[in-house]
Amino acid sequence: MIRHCLSLKDLTKQEIIELIEVAGNIKKRINEINYKPLDGVILGMIFEKSSTRTRLSFEAGMKKLGGDAIFLSSRDIQLGRGETIEDSAKVISRYVDIIMIRTFEHQRLIKFAEHSTVPVINALTDLLHPCQVLADLFTIKEKRGDIEHIKVAFVGDGNNMANSWIYAAALVGFELNIATPVDCAPNGRVVYDAFKINPYAKITLTDNPKEAVKDADVIYTDVWASMGEEAQKEKKHELLKSYQVNKELVSYAKDDYIFMHCLPAHREEEVEADIIDSKHSVVWDEAENRTYAQLAVIMKLIGRLNDGY
Repeated sequence: MIRHCLSLKDLTKQEIIELIEVAGNIKKRINEINYKPLDGVILGMIFEKSSTRTRLSFEAGMKKLGGDAIFLSSRDIQLGRGETIEDSAKVISRYVDIIMIRTFEHQRLIKFAEHSTVPVINALTDLLHPCQVLADLFTIKEKRGDIEHIKVAFVGDGNNMANSWIYAAALVGFELNIATPVDCAPNGRVVYDAFKINPYAKITLTDNPKEAVKDADVIYTDVWASMGEEAQKEKKHELLKSYQVNKELVSYAKDDYIFMHCLPAHREEEVEADIIDSKHSVVWDEAENRTYAQLAVIMKLIGRLNDGY
């Protein structure tokens, strides 16, 4: 049976812990000359949304581990236009061993995966961004030594990152506070699903950022208007201006809190420069760790974890 990673819901708690361990091992060994666990593996990379970190982390990682990657932009293929998504999935999966997709509507990803004959990875949709949260959890493990007994505060827009953090909290069991304006709340279906996964999930939704950040180990934020939401930018900035991560807000967190952001960041909008550029910020390690977390997912989906990773 083909295994996909379209959402963190596709993983168990134990698998998330396993992937973090594998990511750590890859990070230690990635520059070893003879460490090529993805030798002969070709990754197809479909980008309907542009990206810096996603393309570099997947493509560079594949090549370092002995595999290869083929970049396909919306200009290169006819996904859902000149050719149906179903037909594109059937054709592309004949040429490669695994596929990652970065797109807009989550349903496009689901439809593609339903017709693919190789594993498919969600590299971002408007609804979810599971690879980023796996990298974030790996980073927290590196910095704090634990991902289960922590308190994470997500402040800002209830976007795909907030939705993915909700699934992570339900599965792993850590405490998660999400502070958004009512009009920017996370997806209701995601919240419902999270409590179906874990009725005892420690997830709190609030419109009070200070309440969310109180005694937090991790403070997380993201841009206020994601790619494709440019028309809403002015409205969102008005709604979210009191949700900026600044010196006053972080004073409510633990003294040794870490600041995280999936990037790109807009200094003096969602976060003050003095915060993202401070000793508390781990955003650059977080960005690097995308490579290792994603390679771990690839290795799992294609069955290479038992090959002496």
